[in-house]
Amino acid sequence: MSPLVKIRSERDRMSAVERRIADFILENAQLLRDYSSQQLANALGISQSSVVKFTQKLGYKGYPDLKYSVGEANARADNGDAPEHAASADGESAGVFAGNLWRRKSEAEEATRLINPAQTIEAVAAAIGQAGQNGKVFIIGLGEDDIYARGFALKLSLLGILTVHNFDTARMTANVSAASAGDVLLVFSEHGNHQALCKIARYFRERRGQVITVTRHTANPLRTLADIALVVSAHDELPYIQPLLYQSALQHLLDGLFVLLCEGHDDRHAQLLANLDRIQLMLEP
Repeated sequence: MSPLVKIRSERDRMSAVERRIADFILENAQLLRDYSSQQLANALGISQSSVVKFTQKLGYKGYPDLKYSVGEANARADNGDAPEHAASADGESAGVFAGNLWRRKSEAEEATRLINPAQTIEAVAAAIGQAGQNGKVFIIGLGEDDIYARGFALKLSLLGILTVHNFDTARMTANVSAASAGDVLLVFSEHGNHQALCKIARYFRERRGQVITVTRHTANPLRTLADIALVVSAHDELPYIQPLLYQSALQHLLDGLFVLLCEGHDDRHAQLLANLDRIQLMLEP
């Protein structure tokens, strides 16, 4: 596993000092070979022991081991030491930029996979599957989050799972009044700080339903209300790149969950095929 991917995946669970070290390494990965542990500590205004403890916490024997691993990762990266985000009108630079974007998406997807253990994904699939047999799955997302909420609601419907999807908080509040024990509420919110969604989650728990949240891998109010939390890791210093990484990693996470729901359940698989056939017949002239 790339050390940079590992650092990104662990960053949001680090202390303030550890995040400073992590951010420095992520932003200056190409220059890390020129820094000793003492020089890195001096640059950040921290103790050398903090740097050593940081590397050991990541599973490395010491700072030289981490620096060597980062150097290897850089050597494997596309375009060597060229800036990742540099682009120009010529086709070669455009190809390099596309390659770097693909690599960063892959890193975000890998980091997201690492922070969502298999048992968490299996627990989400089990909760949704059980709700699909005996109850309902409520799904909500606001703004851009609704794109993924809507898409996942459609996939669940194809599997024969009864879904109640809405992008209006007032209507979802009314819908939740019909929730009961065993039902599931799936809430999509990138930053997890929308107060209306938090209120809906609390109301749903009062109805003895199970709340599943999908947010960034950060501490946020919505995540604290979750019975099960799915989290997405996607970091980049450029504001127009970071959303692309988040969207790619989130879609990959949802695709994996959908495949898990399909596999090992013959009834759902048969229902999916039947629904796809019906849709195809409707589309035919």
